Amino acid sequence: MSDENTLLPKKNPSGKIISSSQRQMIVNLYKAKLVQIPGATIRKYRQIISKELGIGEKTVSNTIAEYNNTKTVTSPSKKRIRISFRNVFDEFHRSTIRRHVHSFWFKRQLPTVDKLYRVVSNDNTLPSISRTDLFKLLKSMNFDYTERNQNNALIEKGDIVLWRRNYLEDLKSYREEGRHIYYLDETWINAGECTNNTCVDQTFKSSRDAFLQDITTGTENQSGKRLIALHIGSEDGFVPDGLLCFESKKNDFDDEMNENIFYEWMESILPRLKENCVIVMDNASYHSVKVEKIPTSTTPKNDIIKWVEGKGEVLDQPMVIPELLEIVKRIKPLYDKYIIDELAKEYGRTILRLPPYHCELNPIEQAWSSVKNYVEQNNTTYKLADVKVLLEEGINLVNSEMWTNFIKLTKKEERKCWKVDFIIDDVLEMLTAETTQTTFNIKEEPSSDTI
Repeated sequence: MSDENTLLPKKNPSGKIISSSQRQMIVNLYKAKLVQIPGATIRKYRQIISKELGIGEKTVSNTIAEYNNTKTVTSPSKKRIRISFRNVFDEFHRSTIRRHVHSFWFKRQLPTVDKLYRVVSNDNTLPSISRTDLFKLLKSMNFDYTERNQNNALIEKGDIVLWRRNYLEDLKSYREEGRHIYYLDETWINAGECTNNTCVDQTFKSSRDAFLQDITTGTENQSGKRLIALHIGSEDGFVPDGLLCFESKKNDFDDEMNENIFYEWMESILPRLKENCVIVMDNASYHSVKVEKIPTSTTPKNDIIKWVEGKGEVLDQPMVIPELLEIVKRIKPLYDKYIIDELAKEYGRTILRLPPYHCELNPIEQAWSSVKNYVEQNNTTYKLADVKVLLEEGINLVNSEMWTNFIKLTKKEERKCWKVDFIIDDVLEMLTAETTQTTFNIKEEPSSDTI
């Protein structure tokens, strides 16, 4: 045995978690090798470090990649939280999936989970997802499977279809009345927002030089800081001085943009809007806080009785819960109100809520996209204060002409949404001309596509 082999460290057992100190050793040795052996390939560095430390090449590679991305080394003792696909797929992603489903119907093809999964997997704008999780996601988005003449197809539940059509009819009516339409929504901007073409500090010849001095090259958000922004606009442009912007302190967007913050902002913005206007917003939880809680099937019986009698209903005989809930259902429309809607009424304004996961029907999303693009193109410092300045500059650049164009494009999407429901009816009618219909809730996934 040679002297070289006798000096080799004992190899770390396969599958054994390496300690924080071992991870730090990998990073330190990598830095040293970059100086000692300049110009070598990443594979060569990995092989050398693995041999000298007795740690597998895959572990070496993962540790270096983690450090490059986060500038930290994860402690193996800390429990790593698995992020659910439900958290990864935000409203924009879900809206994209719904539009993919609609695209099949526009081509008069029957959408199935298998077909949709292939499309979603090839869509680079969407996060990765397994077929099983995609099926669960569709269920959470109120999709059903319908079976007609031994053919399966994904369709939206009736209440979503009705919500969308009522929204489009109400919006059309408001426009015909000549009422001014405003659109509002929230977004967030990461401190590390940038494009691959963004100019960065040119004193470093490569990312390797920057790595040796622990300086980011600007391609990721090192601090994880971000801004939350809320604004409102119309064909006249963004409402002057309507921006609400603050630093995010948590990972959960809904924890910070809550009903209290939103209510205070609305109180300040409503007096500045045109008389008898309409305000379009989505159905986020903080947009939709009820004035009072309406009893449901899970409400204790005594509480249901108290609520019903408090509304002036006389109960002249004992009733069971289903009978009480029938009374609740009858009088519910009189009391099922939103706090924000009531506030808007005080100023003579009307709230109109978008159906779930229909981002393309809100032109402010296009305005935010333009603003974010400006931030990405000009962000060179990755400091939150500078990003906020860029955000404000980007907002000022989105003028009334751009807003008018955004609304024009949105109207095209509105016409498509109106049309797709008729197409779905026509296609399904053709399939059921001589057969009976069987529709079942998406609780059990069909074993395979039968189209």
